[in-house]
Amino acid sequence: MSMRVLVTRSGLPGSGVERLGAAAEPVFWTGGGKPEPEELAALATGAGAVLALGNDPVDAALLDAAGPSLRVVALASMGYDNVDRAAAAERGIVVTHTPHVLAETTADLAFALILAARRRLGAATADLARGGWDLFRMHDYLGLDVHGATLGLVGYGQIGRAVARRAHGFGMRVCHHDPYATTGDALSTATGLDELLARSDIVSLHVPLTDETRHLISVRELALMKPTATLVSTARGGVVDEDALLHAVREGRLHSAGLDVYEREPMGTELSPLAAEENIVTLPHIGSATHATRAAMVDLAVDNILDVLAGRPARTALPGTAAVPGIPTVT
Repeated sequence: MSMRVLVTRSGLPGSGVERLGAAAEPVFWTGGGKPEPEELAALATGAGAVLALGNDPVDAALLDAAGPSLRVVALASMGYDNVDRAAAAERGIVVTHTPHVLAETTADLAFALILAARRRLGAATADLARGGWDLFRMHDYLGLDVHGATLGLVGYGQIGRAVARRAHGFGMRVCHHDPYATTGDALSTATGLDELLARSDIVSLHVPLTDETRHLISVRELALMKPTATLVSTARGGVVDEDALLHAVREGRLHSAGLDVYEREPMGTELSPLAAEENIVTLPHIGSATHATRAAMVDLAVDNILDVLAGRPARTALPGTAAVPGIPTVT
């Protein structure tokens, strides 16, 4: 009998799930909306692997429901804060994610947010849609230049570097803060976080959500930024204190913001005050949303599952976790 694999969503793009079905027995959660932890746990019994999206909860209860057969949790995402990594490590379960394949696509989206927020494209588009453009006026829809501006990157991994490459095409000065990239290179100069916030016209966030980065940008950090500055995040919602950001923009202490991620996802039918603010551009977590990239993410997640189930090391195990099952590692 083939190995049972829990897939937390149906209808995933690409051919990866089809390949998985040829070698294993996929079991899909098919409910509407976001699955609850107990719903996934109920489907996990006897599973040897779990293929999950980046915001589907994979907690200790799910791992225990799967039982000793569970060998790998493969995320079709770059982020991994939805997984109880300590619980997985204690049980010797491999956890993988999908770096490399989405960096360029997400960098495109980050730069789109930079342009949209600085040039006030959201407000201009909304005005046009509601019939509010009745006369050409020199003072309407005035934004701030992107070319020649200073860009500060908080996090300088694959996506941060990809954004830096795009910034050079706009003649921008680039600096970064990253505890793992403490020296500069041809694209960017390294600096401390406070200095980066104070000198940058645009701050773009590219860090994972951890205990250390939760509300990394809050009241104190926003106060360091220029009133003409723009904050952009394609990282994880919890990295930004949303209440502090909203107040800073409303009170004119920050020019604008562009967000693709939020502390609560998805938002549902309740309108977020962030989305209602004309100087905050909001998108529904679409950083990796192209046909090719989303398919590549699923393909890589499936490759990781098939490798582990075949006794081979995972291709993209999370840093600090086991690449092969059965090796407890507490991180």
